[in-house]
Amino acid sequence: ARTAPPVCETSALQIDQRVGTTMGAHRLALLVFLATLPQLLLAGTTRYYTFNVTMHKVTRLCTTRAIPTVNGKFPGPKIVTREGDRVVVKVVNNVKHNVTIHWHGVRQLRTGWSDGPAYITQCPIQTGQSYVYNFTITGQRGTLFWHAHVSWMRATLYGPIIILPKSGVPFPFPKPYKDVPVVFGEWFNADPEAIIAQALQTGGGPNVSEAYTINGLPGPLYNCSTKDTFKLKVQPGKWYLLRLINAALNDELFFSIANHTLTVVDVDAAYVKPFDTDVVLVTPGQTTNVLLLAKPDDGSPAATHLMLARPYATGRVGTYDNTTVAAILEYAPAGHIKSRPLLWPTLPVFNDTAFAANYSAKLRSLASADYSARVPMRVDRPFFFTVGLGTTPCPTYQGCNGPTNDSKFSASMNNVSFNMPTTALLIAHYDGNTAGVYTSDFPTTPSEPFNYTGTPPNNTNVSNGTKVVVLPYNTSVEVVLQDTSIQGAESHPLHLHGFDFFVVGQGAGNYDPSSHPAGFNLLDPVQRNTVGVPAGGWVAIRFFADNPGKFILHLAKLHKLYGVD
Repeated sequence: ARTAPPVCETSALQIDQRVGTTMGAHRLALLVFLATLPQLLLAGTTRYYTFNVTMHKVTRLCTTRAIPTVNGKFPGPKIVTREGDRVVVKVVNNVKHNVTIHWHGVRQLRTGWSDGPAYITQCPIQTGQSYVYNFTITGQRGTLFWHAHVSWMRATLYGPIIILPKSGVPFPFPKPYKDVPVVFGEWFNADPEAIIAQALQTGGGPNVSEAYTINGLPGPLYNCSTKDTFKLKVQPGKWYLLRLINAALNDELFFSIANHTLTVVDVDAAYVKPFDTDVVLVTPGQTTNVLLLAKPDDGSPAATHLMLARPYATGRVGTYDNTTVAAILEYAPAGHIKSRPLLWPTLPVFNDTAFAANYSAKLRSLASADYSARVPMRVDRPFFFTVGLGTTPCPTYQGCNGPTNDSKFSASMNNVSFNMPTTALLIAHYDGNTAGVYTSDFPTTPSEPFNYTGTPPNNTNVSNGTKVVVLPYNTSVEVVLQDTSIQGAESHPLHLHGFDFFVVGQGAGNYDPSSHPAGFNLLDPVQRNTVGVPAGGWVAIRFFADNPGKFILHLAKLHKLYGVD
């Protein structure tokens, strides 16, 4: 049975709670993929959740404020499921702001209505309204996460998605004694919605957070936070699977545990060839599963091991939170921690681009008989997208905080900065009424090529529009994402909804289509849903457009939301 989508209206965004199915069009869009198909329910358990979005008073850094939470928890509740299971979540909005929930990294095969970005696949959920998300976990196992996808509501509305293998299917690595979500976030003493509203008005960078958090706690290195410290208690000689999630709004993070080696086994819910590292780099929107082997009880003196995370920051524009969050790895029995020596890990310097490049190069798909890497060998549709900051003129009636007092910072792809529509794009497509909502003429290459990582052009203004790329079903796609130095070279994490992709190549400087493809890894490239475009460099991804729907490719750093979405 075909069910109508939720209905948006420009003046009053009403929510029709019927969720469901739709057309059989076999065309998609890259920035916004078009068309949906009937829901495909696979064999497996159906798991039901209810998310009540409410305000809840939370105290951090000796500052108490009411924050949006799910079921009164910060971070929000875990979703625990298995590959092949169906997940049904009813979200009830009891706060004054509009809300949607995005299931970050879930493929949403033929369930495009449940992807979650506001004004893309659905209307926002208004106060007092609800929406039912209904999707099946297909071909994924590992860690993902959910978060709000309206404005900066994601600052406190987020939580883990734990995807176990199908029943009876083992891990392709030592079975852990226990698995532990380690969720990185940010704490703002001020209301994040007020912060982003001010940034949008002035065109400058938004105020940074006061602290990073691990599982909602800032830890002992911050003022007034010794008691607000996450402690991981481990048994000597046991394996632990740490599910690292970067739910921070803006910053890529280095993570390390003193005197311990971590083994990377999974990223973005896809297995990788295991490798050992002392430091993990996780961009906003990425997840990484690491194995930790607790040291055996060999009679050596006990110590307290710090777990630290701090930012990897490369841009010249704006500022970033340059603090460090700490948690404690604690061996059982705990004893008196204060009497133990305190061990600190060594983290890279904040702008260590060489470490970032070397770490990324180690990530390879498992590419085994059981977990093959289905990499497109040929390319039907190549795209070359420049990514970076430009400017837009400041309104004549106000001063602005962009690079000059008469301009605003504005992020763009191929010099097009996305205009958020007032009608959800998927609904417009479903209704066959796209005129005035979006156009299908997003540029496949920059309209005016230049030396992307060299001297910037004189005119840095960007254009604006709600433009999409339309692709035939099952097209093989290659997208080269090129950083630009218009307002300073900067690493840009980008997230593709509705798809995983393979990172087939990356490098420094300008991409050269005549020489760089010869070095692409088409055998075992890492499979991801979020990738960092290197500062002053490029990255190439490939995927099959095999999921009919409308999905967006956008910056995962939310301080750029006013530029690209």
